[in-house]
Parts: sequence; C-alpha cells; structure tokens
Amino acid sequence: MNQHPVSPAPPTIGEELPATNPSAEMLAILARRRSTPIALIGAPGPDRNAITEILRIAARVPDHRKLEPWRFIIIDCESKGDALGAELDKVRAEELGADYSDEEKLKTRTLFKRAPVAIGVVSSPDHAHKTPVWEQELSAGAACQNLLLGANAMGWAGAWLTDWCSFSKGADRVFGLGPGERIAGFIHLGTAAHRPPERQRPDLSSLISEWTPFGA
Repeated sequence: MNQHPVSPAPPTIGEELPATNPSAEMLAILARRRSTPIALIGAPGPDRNAITEILRIAARVPDHRKLEPWRFIIIDCESKGDALGAELDKVRAEELGADYSDEEKLKTRTLFKRAPVAIGVVSSPDHAHKTPVWEQELSAGAACQNLLLGANAMGWAGAWLTDWCSFSKGADRVFGLGPGERIAGFIHLGTAAHRPPERQRPDLSSLISEWTPFGA
C-alpha cells in the first residue's frame, strides 16, 4: 500500500529560510522523476485535505512581483466526471459537427473519468501589468510541475495533460475561464496500477551550448 506523507506546516511570513536545502533524497527523486501514463492511474485518489496540501506546494513557485498569475480548479472525477463529460460533449459536437464520430464522442465523455481527481491549472496573467505575460505564463507552468512533484512526494501518481479542451473557447466556458485566461494543463491524480517504465530521455549534448562573445 502506498504511504502518503503529510507536508510540514508552511513557514510564517518573514521567517528566515535556508538559501539551499542539500538533499540526496531530493536529488534521487528528481533524477528519477517520471510521470505516470494516464492509463495506469486509478483509484484511490487524494482526498480534499491532501489536495489542499498539494496545492499549497504547487503555489510555492517563482512569481515575479507576487502577481499569483494562476489558479486551480479541483475536479472530483468520480462524482462529477460524467456531468463534465456531458458538457464537453456538447462543445465538441458543436465544434466538429458531422465529423464528430462515435469514437470521439466516447473519448470526450470519459475524458475526466480516467483518474479519480484532476486539477485544472489556469494561467491567469495580468495583461495590464508591467511584468511580461510570458513571465506570468511560465509561473503557471512551474505551478503544474510543482503540483506533480508535490503529489509524487505524497505518494500519488500524476499525469500532466492538456487534450483538446485546453485549447477550446467552448471548453473555456465550461470551466469558467475569464477573459485572457488559458488552461496550462490538467494534472490527473490517483494511484498507479503498475510502475511506469523509463522512457527515452533527451540527448543533452545536442541541447547544450556555451555562450561566447561575438568575434571571439
């Protein structure tokens, strides 16, 4: 049975924090970090208290000028997945029309039935602020990654997915998004049925360069 540690209490405002946290355990986690394929995620999922702890960790991300340019939508897929699927089905039928196949309809109606819980991470930048929107959107992406790492450390399997509904104006209305908001991703959480196998990782030699002055 999975063990689900409880995160420590957050620090108080103004409390001095260590500038670094040397940890062989953390390095081991990051060096072997692996999302769990959605097909391997099942019940049980985290309860509301665990979700609150996970989101507290997710919110501890770089956030220039403290704008909090993101928010979270908790989706209890076990009790509300069918209703959400029905609403998305209406959107997809309108978008695709005659091209909306029975296979696609089944996928849409079960999109949020694949894991017990899903957390929608909404990028909610302040477009009028002097902080570049791109910076604010990167903060939302960091919140997604922190959410995955926090859930993993607490013993929950997770997958960060987008699917078509992250890029649909009709779906935006279903999820209650406001002007200028976008879905950064849905983090599906639950318990892994099997250990996910390692996948191919990047060849860093082709991705790293060293800056040199022009003309040097």
